[in-house]
Amino acid sequence: MSPLPLFLPCAAGVESWLADEVQRVTGTAPETLRGGVRLRAGWDAVLRLNLHSRLAQRVLVQVAHGPYRGEDDLYAAAHAVPWEDWFTPRESFKIELTAHQSPLKSLNFAALRIKDAVADRFRERGGVRPDVDTQRPAVRVFVHLGADAATLYVDTSGEPLFKRGWREDKGEAPLKETLAAAMIAASGWDATVPLYDPCCGSGTIAIEAAQVACNIPPGLLRRFGFERLRPHVAADWAAFKAEANAGRRAPTAPVFGSDVAFRMVDFAQRNAERAGVAHALQLRGGDALQRMPPVEGGGVMLLNPPYGERIEAGGIARPGRGGREQAQMEQAGDFFAQLASHWKRNYAGWTAWVLSPDAKLPGRMRLKESRRIPMWNGPIECRLFRFDMVAGSARTRDAAGS
Repeated sequence: MSPLPLFLPCAAGVESWLADEVQRVTGTAPETLRGGVRLRAGWDAVLRLNLHSRLAQRVLVQVAHGPYRGEDDLYAAAHAVPWEDWFTPRESFKIELTAHQSPLKSLNFAALRIKDAVADRFRERGGVRPDVDTQRPAVRVFVHLGADAATLYVDTSGEPLFKRGWREDKGEAPLKETLAAAMIAASGWDATVPLYDPCCGSGTIAIEAAQVACNIPPGLLRRFGFERLRPHVAADWAAFKAEANAGRRAPTAPVFGSDVAFRMVDFAQRNAERAGVAHALQLRGGDALQRMPPVEGGGVMLLNPPYGERIEAGGIARPGRGGREQAQMEQAGDFFAQLASHWKRNYAGWTAWVLSPDAKLPGRMRLKESRRIPMWNGPIECRLFRFDMVAGSARTRDAAGS
């Protein structure tokens, strides 16, 4: 198959790290766009990217791009695509449409017209049209409408790539695996020094890091949409997975996680076993305000600490209804001030990376950040703050305040 135009969407702010990852996986430098990267590569690259990408949301193949003014233009564009080269009428499909500054009044009607075009083409050529399944389709067709141009894609991933296939046990507001991977990439952790998450919850950050340390691809345990597409060759895919399994190694750095809720530690342990890294990380119960460093000599702390409704996970009781939001903010500030004090006294030589939606977090922690990186946790705008724990910092502050 000749090179294909590919687009890999990602969370806002992650584009540069995704571009680096795509180049490592494929050997091709992609074009970095807002919200993802674009490149031309063969079908082998489609398989490798689905298997190895920790940062992309999907791997999409562009099948059409052109101007439009109304729904009839969209119908014509979709009807011209040789869908029969991609799947058979035995496979169900679904149209997923997004838009930015589109002049159309009804996106639902636009999606319906595109769906009709796909079905009509199959019926005209073979007498049979595929079924539409909005819940569990075999094939997903993605459409993006701009102000005057439409782009159609065949999705090769199926379920979003953050669904690695190992997380069955989870708590409230679990961190997506792709965001955990973005935090690891942004921190520059290269699996040569210890990594510790003291608020690990169901283990997402620690498990992602342990897989990196063991060179285990994120997609090794799951199924993909391309397995239902016509270009798929099962023997080729089996060879890629065998190659990935052969590349697994003993962990190159120790990974640790702890959580105040022992129930969450149990969840994390079971998730780690399914992810194949139970041997590569150590999980413990304990309050982040009390746990000492898991190893001497320093390392990297990487955490998405509790905030808002989750602050009770840090060992602080949930406030009552009266003044609830203000009480949460005050208690959160107290928790983070105590956490910073604990770090300054006991974690000299460590670098802490903290993801938070609170732009004033450094002030609450009474620490000066050395970096702040914008990141999005779903619809929530966050920042990844870096704090460097310097030996003697607590004694210096104590002396200054006396």
